[in-house]
Amino acid sequence: MINQRMGTKDWAMLLLLSFLWGGSFFLIGVVVTELPPLTIVTLRVGIAALTLWAVMLIGGYQVPKTFKLWRAFFMLGLLNNVIPFTLIVSGQTQIGAGLASIINATTPLFTVLIAGTFLADEHMTPQKITGVIVGLFGVAVLIGTESLADIGLDMDLKTLAQLAIMGASISYGCASVFGRRFKALGISPFTTAVGQVTAATIILLPITFMLERPDQLANPSLYTWLSILCLGIFCTALGYTLFFRILSSSGATNVVLVTFLVPITASFLGWLILGEQLHSRYFVGMAFIGLGLAAIDGRLWHKLKAAFK
Repeated sequence: MINQRMGTKDWAMLLLLSFLWGGSFFLIGVVVTELPPLTIVTLRVGIAALTLWAVMLIGGYQVPKTFKLWRAFFMLGLLNNVIPFTLIVSGQTQIGAGLASIINATTPLFTVLIAGTFLADEHMTPQKITGVIVGLFGVAVLIGTESLADIGLDMDLKTLAQLAIMGASISYGCASVFGRRFKALGISPFTTAVGQVTAATIILLPITFMLERPDQLANPSLYTWLSILCLGIFCTALGYTLFFRILSSSGATNVVLVTFLVPITASFLGWLILGEQLHSRYFVGMAFIGLGLAAIDGRLWHKLKAAFK
């Protein structure tokens, strides 16, 4: 069993993680101007894998060896890195970091649905169902009713990009639920992070070289290389170590609350440095998503009920 209420330490890690992952949307907005999507994702997870393996070997951590464990790492790498990273980077070729991060804030909504279906200790409640409905209404406001009406017909690239980010959110939700098994197996959060990014790198390398031929691309600028290094070392290696530590102590539903904090960092950096504009409907949609997440989390509602008793 896990703690459904996060302590001060977990909240501190969650805030740090939100800063790291909010910065990742900004950094992706920088590197997509010079590199194609799969190359960016492969460099990101590859650098993260090298960083974590160096720490593992220097720190004397036990190296995972069983086939069963590595099979689970490959599934987690697919759900938590390969699919969502590729969808997000592809989406950000058409939309800004702020909007991408706001849509990504729907991850807890999908996690609640998936966790409620597959995890006995994170079952669905009427309060959580209400939160999901309110949050999904916020998504509809974000994307716009006209764009939603065109789904399956003649969608423009921006609508497809927004749906790609939502697909990443669903994949993250699946990964959060799947990742719970590593605690039961007695695998540390650090080892889980190492296995995940290593497996993701192995999956991506042949696909990237076959489809994008990164060895034939023009050498990117120093600014892009620095952004890639930050993506790999801080946003991914350090970020996922924090992610799995929170997941093991507070559960799938709580850890993905980070995606509601991420847009604050991503939107600010996108506006300040990349000159991105945030439309009014983004804030309205985000407000509904926030209300939905507050209902899912439950703490605010319980405090309000207690105040009026």
